[in-house]
Amino acid sequence: MVKKLSAYKIYLLFSAITAMCFSLVVTVMIVYHIEKVHLNPLQLILVGTTLETACFLFEIPTGIVADVYSRKLSIIIGAVLTGLGFILEGSISSFAFILVSQIVWGLGSTFVSGSVEAWIAEEEKTKDLDQIYIRGAQAGQIGTVIGIILSTIIGNLSVRLPIILSGCLFIVFALFLALYMPENNFKPSAPKDLNTFKKMGYTFKSGFKFIKSKSIIMILLSVTLFYGLSSEGYDRLSNAHFLQDTTLPKLGNLQPVTWFGIFGIAGMILSAIVMQFVAKKLEKKDKIQSGKILLATNIFYISFMLVFALTKNFSLMLITYLATNMFRTINEPIFNAWLNSHIDDNARATVLSINGQINALGQILGGPIIGIIATKISVSIGIACTSLLVTPVLVLYIISIIIDKKDANRVKVGNDIYENN
Repeated sequence: MVKKLSAYKIYLLFSAITAMCFSLVVTVMIVYHIEKVHLNPLQLILVGTTLETACFLFEIPTGIVADVYSRKLSIIIGAVLTGLGFILEGSISSFAFILVSQIVWGLGSTFVSGSVEAWIAEEEKTKDLDQIYIRGAQAGQIGTVIGIILSTIIGNLSVRLPIILSGCLFIVFALFLALYMPENNFKPSAPKDLNTFKKMGYTFKSGFKFIKSKSIIMILLSVTLFYGLSSEGYDRLSNAHFLQDTTLPKLGNLQPVTWFGIFGIAGMILSAIVMQFVAKKLEKKDKIQSGKILLATNIFYISFMLVFALTKNFSLMLITYLATNMFRTINEPIFNAWLNSHIDDNARATVLSINGQINALGQILGGPIIGIIATKISVSIGIACTSLLVTPVLVLYIISIIIDKKDANRVKVGNDIYENN
């Protein structure tokens, strides 16, 4: 019998390996799309919109699978499908086939979305969830740097090879997870006497009822919507901004992809340093602290993205690009931990899947609009509009902090009354 590894070790390994595989792809993907497939700004956005449409359509049913049957099974299926999507994308340089690959990748990502966070929250109940997510993000940063280095080296030979390699690694890693990933604390969220479709319906209704019962969850899901509205424009156009709106300094005979490898490594080093500082801040166990950090992080995130969009000076563009990515990177694990801290175990994967679906909906709605602006006016203006789409989250975070403070005071008063009695 194969001995399982601890859930915490698997979570760190999962964070590192998947980050490495994704960075293998992301480092070269836009260069591949622009230089080999010759996509324009709108087509670049439509590639992402296709991915997010797949995520939107499949997020809820795959999340329910994770709640009803197995988090582990959902994660393994997702890893295999993601790998197949990458292999297809890198193998055929065609806009149509790239769109098909996005659908396969999107389906795979929905099986993973929410399942990993729900799985580790259940398997490591005795550990601090904030710290687990932060450590996972740090492991991911290490994996990302390794992936960027490999992608840059291999990408100088062919920009499609890192994408294909990533797909193969995803499938191999899925087989590893099947053998060594533990799942000891999973409990199906629906009664055993229900059939498959009734179980799914029961789980979805329970998750939706839970969301409606907590205003803080409704607000945080609204935050996710604005992240979705804004993210596609930045993801798909930031590299195009470098390629079209400034002149990249020559690096001997190396390809432009080398610069994006350098950008990625520098960004990860910065993020790792700041992430360590944030992890210490979160050790204070103050629930309100997460909200305050998220508010400050997003103020800087929006400001640097706007400056990045409007400048054409390479040095300033590089500084603001690295800063934007840094604040965006540290934002994700803190937001995930804060959202998770408000969710009950039996609805966790479903609520997180709904969260993922809302993000996808935002990207579906916001992406094409930004793509049209970037195509008709300029990439620079497209990214500037993207930064403005994030600004409502600042108000939503302030409201969330106020709600959490009221809840904390209510609990404190209740405890005081109990102790006095």
